This record gives sequence, C-alpha cells and structure tokens, in this order.
Amino acid sequence: MRFLHLFIGMCAGLGLVGCQQQEQYPNRPITLVCPWAAGGGTDRVSRQMAAYLERELQVPVNVINATGGKGVTGHSRGLLARGDGYTLTMATLELNMMHWSGLTQLSYDDCIPIMSVNEDYAALFVAADAPWETLADLESAIRSDPGSLKGSGTASGGAWHLALAGWLMQQSLPVDAVTWISSTGAGPSLQELMSGGLDMVCCSLPEAKHLLQAGEVRCLGVMAPKRAFGFDDVPTFAEFGSDWTLGGWRGVAVPRDTPPEIVDRLVAAVDRVVSGKVTIEVRETTSDGQGTVRQQTFPQFMASESFDPTARGPDEFKSFLIDSDQKFGELLTHEAMQAVNSDRYHPLIFPGVIGLLAGIVGGVLVWQRTSANPLPPESRETAPTHAGRWNFLLVIASIVFYVVVVEQVGFIITAGVILLVMLWRFRARPLVAIACAIVLSPLLFYGFAHLLRVPLPHGWLGW
Repeated sequence: MRFLHLFIGMCAGLGLVGCQQQEQYPNRPITLVCPWAAGGGTDRVSRQMAAYLERELQVPVNVINATGGKGVTGHSRGLLARGDGYTLTMATLELNMMHWSGLTQLSYDDCIPIMSVNEDYAALFVAADAPWETLADLESAIRSDPGSLKGSGTASGGAWHLALAGWLMQQSLPVDAVTWISSTGAGPSLQELMSGGLDMVCCSLPEAKHLLQAGEVRCLGVMAPKRAFGFDDVPTFAEFGSDWTLGGWRGVAVPRDTPPEIVDRLVAAVDRVVSGKVTIEVRETTSDGQGTVRQQTFPQFMASESFDPTARGPDEFKSFLIDSDQKFGELLTHEAMQAVNSDRYHPLIFPGVIGLLAGIVGGVLVWQRTSANPLPPESRETAPTHAGRWNFLLVIASIVFYVVVVEQVGFIITAGVILLVMLWRFRARPLVAIACAIVLSPLLFYGFAHLLRVPLPHGWLGW
C-alpha cells in the first residue's frame, strides 16, 4: 500500500509539472523551418523573424533550412511535426502548388496560419554584361532559338519557374522555350548566374537586391501590377505590353493540431514583431571604422532590404490561402502547364544509382577479399556474422551522416568522406581509397547536378 501511495503521488506530481509547463509556454527552444536554401529571401526573412521572436518569447528560436522536393521537404517537416508550438514553418507560395503538382497531399488544410509577413512579385534578372538590355530583347532571343537559354531560381515546378512559364505561355511561346535548371533557391541560382552557368534567374527583387545595387546583375522587369516597393527604377512587365503578374508570399504557420492557447500566444507574438513593437540590437560599422549599436524593428529590417511589408492576420491569411489555392489549381491543371510540373528524371534515380554503384563496388571488394584470403573452415560461420553487423551499422551511420551534414558541408566533400570510409572498411589500399574518393565524388556531382539536373547542396566551398 505504501508503494501504491508513492506511485500515485509521483503521477500527480508529474501531472502538475506538465500543467505548469503548458501554462508557461514556451519553456524550451523553438525551431523555425525554412523550406528553402540559405541566402535566399525566405531564409533571410526567416532568420530575422527568428531573432525577433526569440526576443519576444524569451527562448531560443533556431532556423533550420530543410530543402529539397520542390518545397515538400521543408513544409512537410514543419507542418507534419508535433503540434506543441515548438516547430514553426515559414510557409511559402509552394504550399498552394505542391499538391496540385502531385508532389504531396500536403496543403493549407494541414496547417493553422498564424500570419503572413511578406509578399514579393517575381522579377527577371540577367548578368550585367548580358546582351539583352530590355525584356523585349530577351523575348526576341528566346523566340529566335527556343530552348537554347537556361534559367533558374527555384526547383522545377516551383513558384519562380511557374512565373517564368506563365509569361512564356502568355507570349505564345512554349513553356520549355527556356531550359529550366532546378535549384534549391534564389541564392544558389544567382551565384550560378554570376559564374556564367545560367542566362537568367527568376526570383523576387529583394533576393537579388545586393547584386543589383552592386551592378552585377540587371533586372529586365517585375511581374507586378505596379512598380515594386523600393525599386522604382525597375519597369513592370505591363510596361512591355504583358499583363502577366505573379507574386510570392511568406507566412508563419503551425501544424493543425496545435492547441488554441498556443496558437493565440504565437499570433500575439508575431503580431507584435510585425507591428514593430519588438526591437533587437543591430551592430554597424561606421565609415571611420567604429562600431555602433542601434535598436531595429522588423518593419525597419524589411524596409532596409526592400521586402514588401504586406502582412495578413490569421483570418485574412486563411482566406488568402483559400483564394490562392483555387487560382493555382486552375493554372497548374491547365494542359499547357503540364510540362512545368514534369521532371526529366524520376526523383529516386539519384539514390537508386548511388545504391547500385555502392553494391557493385562492395561486391567486387568482398569477392576480392574472399578470393585472396579464404577463411579457415572453423571461422567461416562466425566471421561473416560480425562483419555483416559492422557493415550494416556503417551503412546506417553513413546515411545519418549524409542527412545531417550535406546541406552545410556540400555533396562533394560529404560523398568523398563516405566513400573513403567505405573503401577503408573493405580494406582497400590507402592510396587507392583516397584516389577513388577524390575522383569519383566530383564526377558524381557533375553527372547529377549538371547532366541530370538534380539539385545538390554546394556547401562550404560552393561545390
């Protein structure tokens, strides 16, 4: 009986602690999932929102870039998480598109919209030394040799791809008149434009602001009904005779099973951030080299980066999502747009080919070891068992290592390390293992990233 009373007391104590933790939300770090790559507009808005929410909620707010799958990876990771208020998502326009493209069943119905914080229209950029001075010049070049020019800005079938394809379709050009190179976001695409690997990039104006101000790129036009906020010198497509418009949006959302009291807390916090009632310290360096610290609000950041500050509360945001979903449903199911939503290669071709190559290499090495060093009869039963277990654990560890570090380190370095460890495990000669890792990793990257157009992380060294 004594132990029963003790057990009941412990359960009651744990229940009280749970209630206190619920009342004290938040009491541990929060994750804000960004579905797109570091350096792009969504990433920059996400990191600023995280900084202001951290100040308002008094807990760490960490941004995670969950890229891939044309936005499916990040949106799924955030919106299908446990609805406890500790996983937020910076949702984007793709939430209204992915299910229409057959990529996922996920839609706006799977989330509770907290507040939209930004709307920006698509724009078309070329390198500063490109031969096209106006949108009309670029259209003539596309029309004269369809398919010869390459563009990017996001994944194939993503918002910016759809924006370019819609304009081409309106100009009576095939939607594949510009060869689209799939990427993880505007940041990597603009870098590729600067290196000469692309002819044009379609993304929002704020995403290319610094390159535009530095004179590294030229904006031929913005797909907006009027000239964009902070970019008065950029003409609209309408000024060249096209009434095609398409804009992106960004907004905070949580899983649909999030408790109402937590939703209310987050709505109040984001509203205070968006309305400029929360400040953070910003360090600046003056012309004389001295450092200064000033207080900055979220609206001030948005204005300084020329992000459109349009914000919508929960109800208005939900109505906006419903209207946008209907619009894109009609657009994406149009026969002429089907080419935009079809990939040249199945998404599983990359892991499939890697698995096949790994199996071939592993099989050859095992066969060589068995032929060169046959096991004595007494050890034939025990040795393979232990070796098989270690090999299985090594494969699992390699998969975990790849998933954890590839976005930050890059595909070439990550694949090289994994290949080196695998060859070492199969007792390949050190010089052979190193040579294979150095040669095969860049070849795999080139084959998939350039020939098959599979978007792979570039990482630290931009590889």
